Amino acid sequence: MFERKSLRWPISLGVVLIVMVVVMLVGSILTLIVAALNSPTSAAWYWAWLAIGSTLLTFILLGVVMYLVLSIRAVNLTKRQSNFIDSVTHELKSPIASLKLYIQTLNRRQLPPDEQEAFFKGMLEDVERLDTLINHLLDVARLERVAKPGEDEDVYIDDVLRSCAQQVCHRHQVPPETVRCELEQAIVRCRRVDLELVFRNLIDNAVKYAATDQPEVEIKMDLTQPGRVIVRVSDNGKGIPAEQRRKIFGRFVRLGSELERDKPGTGLGLYIVRTLLSRLRSQIQVRDRAVGQGTEFEVNLPREEA
Repeated sequence: MFERKSLRWPISLGVVLIVMVVVMLVGSILTLIVAALNSPTSAAWYWAWLAIGSTLLTFILLGVVMYLVLSIRAVNLTKRQSNFIDSVTHELKSPIASLKLYIQTLNRRQLPPDEQEAFFKGMLEDVERLDTLINHLLDVARLERVAKPGEDEDVYIDDVLRSCAQQVCHRHQVPPETVRCELEQAIVRCRRVDLELVFRNLIDNAVKYAATDQPEVEIKMDLTQPGRVIVRVSDNGKGIPAEQRRKIFGRFVRLGSELERDKPGTGLGLYIVRTLLSRLRSQIQVRDRAVGQGTEFEVNLPREEA
């Protein structure tokens, strides 16, 4: 919806502003003509046009401000879409080029069994990378679908967190102890797939952007607030600058230059997280890690009584 409005509204507003300027110009000319004729009604005409002109001028100034805001939004949207195209192109081209090289090598000469095993392992990683990209795009498409009555269920969030942590560790091929969990049993009323999407993306980002030498990811639960369950996912990476923390939840947004990154991604994960949490009447906050370097994401969810 926003993509369509971003072009329609600036054009419509620009036309309205042009009409207002033409009306003010014609009115000013008529006022000068009446004043030149020295008509007895010139004073009344002058004050009437002064009121109308002042009102139009006010609307024109407001319109200019709105036009600038809408134009800036349209430019930002174009940047995000360009960033997304660069990201998807890179995510598609890299594994495809790698797969092509593996297949050409296997087709041209016979390799020892150990090298063949390494090649097959690399090919599987490339396929999983492509599969992750496609799943992210499908997840964004599913956001348009609102849950129907009866689809919600009682979900044990501690089970979801353990399952997501295991999946992410397996995907990144890191030891299970990389993600430390301090969990308590709690129930959230929602679709399980939505909750899995939220925490799989958060844990995946935490593992991806943790320190490369000694990655540390922590998942903690807090049940001290009545009727709420708070989940904190933290890493020991470089952190996120405070002035950019609000931007990271936008669609297609990734920090830095797309072509200079060494971490794969599309800039859709946190957008999916924010959209699903808003539907669950939940909030998410980003802050620095309490101890040491890193980032902490805090998710506040409504809790059901057991």
